[in-house]
Amino acid sequence: MASSNTPNASSPRRLFPPDAQVAWEKGHGRLERRRLKRLTVTPEEIGLCGCWQILAVRRERIELGRNAGPPTDEIAYYVTSAVAAQYDDETLLAIIRDHWDASENGTHYRRDVTFGEDACGVSQRGAVQVLATLRNLALGLHELALAREEIAVPSAASGCRQMTFGRALAWLRR
Repeated sequence: MASSNTPNASSPRRLFPPDAQVAWEKGHGRLERRRLKRLTVTPEEIGLCGCWQILAVRRERIELGRNAGPPTDEIAYYVTSAVAAQYDDETLLAIIRDHWDASENGTHYRRDVTFGEDACGVSQRGAVQVLATLRNLALGLHELALAREEIAVPSAASGCRQMTFGRALAWLRR
């Protein structure tokens, strides 16, 4: 989806707010800026029940540092059940960013850091899927035990080391 940063007159990038209206943000070793364009629709027009808006988010990213790659300029599309008056552009951008941040820092981070998923050398498709399922099950059991206040171990790694098959099966049966 990445493309050059020189939009031409026929490019959809020209529909977004101009450069002067959007500030760059610095974090995680990069500069980023995001712009939003929205289109109000009805569910009947779009054919999606409950869809009241189509959102386009333009994300420009410049990696910093010695090993930085080329700048990227992407457009991602979203649909929402929120009506146009419900949120301003900044709030919608924050909602979208928070959604992906929660995914990245929630499950993915814990699967990678706790279980070393990215470093796993397994490459057979079926085995990869089985391991991902087992990792998700272990994290789910840990969260279930925390929610039921049956363990006080905040770390999934520590909680999983203390897990026995019998305890896991008993939690799932409740």
